[in-house]
Amino acid sequence: MLTLEKFEQASELVKNITNPTKLVYSEYLSQETGGRIYLKPENMQYTGAYKVRGAYYKISTMSEEERAKGLITASAGNHAQGVAYAAKKFGCKAVIVMPTVTPLIKVNRTKNYGAEVILYGDVYDDACEYALKLSEEKGYTFVHPFDDEDIATGQGSIAMEIVQELPTVDYILVPVGGGGLITGVAALAKMLNPKIQVIGVEPAQAASMTMALASGEPVSLDSANTIADGTAVKRVGEKIFPYAQENIDRMLTVEDDELIGAFLDLVENHKMVVENSGLLTVAALKQLDLKGKKAVAVLSGGNMDVITMSSIVQHGLIQRDRIFSVSVLLPDKPGELVRVAATIADAKGNVIKLEHNQFVSTNRNAAVELRITMEAFGTEHKNEIMKALEDEGFRPREIGAKLY
Repeated sequence: MLTLEKFEQASELVKNITNPTKLVYSEYLSQETGGRIYLKPENMQYTGAYKVRGAYYKISTMSEEERAKGLITASAGNHAQGVAYAAKKFGCKAVIVMPTVTPLIKVNRTKNYGAEVILYGDVYDDACEYALKLSEEKGYTFVHPFDDEDIATGQGSIAMEIVQELPTVDYILVPVGGGGLITGVAALAKMLNPKIQVIGVEPAQAASMTMALASGEPVSLDSANTIADGTAVKRVGEKIFPYAQENIDRMLTVEDDELIGAFLDLVENHKMVVENSGLLTVAALKQLDLKGKKAVAVLSGGNMDVITMSSIVQHGLIQRDRIFSVSVLLPDKPGELVRVAATIADAKGNVIKLEHNQFVSTNRNAAVELRITMEAFGTEHKNEIMKALEDEGFRPREIGAKLY
């Protein structure tokens, strides 16, 4: 059972291994929504995510015999690091099965905590099946990443900290993958104050909890294809589902494209790197009427590899018209390139990249192509630059932008 006594015990225990993640007031998001928005930055944990809470509490409840057998788990990355780190603290062997598509930073950091890592399958569910098989064959003690009451109890310590720091909170938004985090947070929040609304947020392409609540029981999705890899789970936990069903007030879904904008918002306004799964709650804020309300968005983790980060930034800048590309056809004669550059400069555009193609037409006197990638302040400024080029007779055509 999830009890207040166990939640209190877990909340005290996890203080041994967690960084204090004090709420961060977001002036930017508050202005955007009309509410008072706070961030719970679990991306600032030592392991880069909240998962260490549940892992540490779970291992603390085990017998010496269970620990001595060695631990095994499956994870898309954050639970892996949590178990590896917690196991190291308890002196246990840890074996982690991770999907083959897991970002390299998560794989390497898990190994750095002393765990043995096995890459298997395309998604979490494949890795979990293999981990259970190894558990039976080798006698390891299996630590489920979410379908476990002790795991959920440890994760619920987040709610204890939120309510202690902001007793008058109206909404707590929680990312949902398998359901362990929201189960613990929602159950404890309702124990502490039944008026708190707990809202789960999932990727639209991996909405397993939304489907489960609609069906009245966990169901398996055909796929979980989303950039929010930490929440790419096809089926929520069986054991924890009744608690989630009882305590979740509402579920929201977010498209992958919306996470890209949320990433830029947090990087530029809070200087925070948050992984895609952790951005679900920020992206979902605009779906709620928060005027006059206090809301906490749980940022579940920040373990994003640099390549993914680079791609997200590029797509975000293009999405918001801060980077765009145009094609202009010019007669092949001296001075034309200077004229284009001067027009862009007068409109305060900043050229990033130029490509000059003399072979776009067999008649070079009629036309050569100039492809220009440039920086703008946003959609309004981009339109001003396009109009300036049109006014000079260049007839610019917008094309897909690429920085690299």
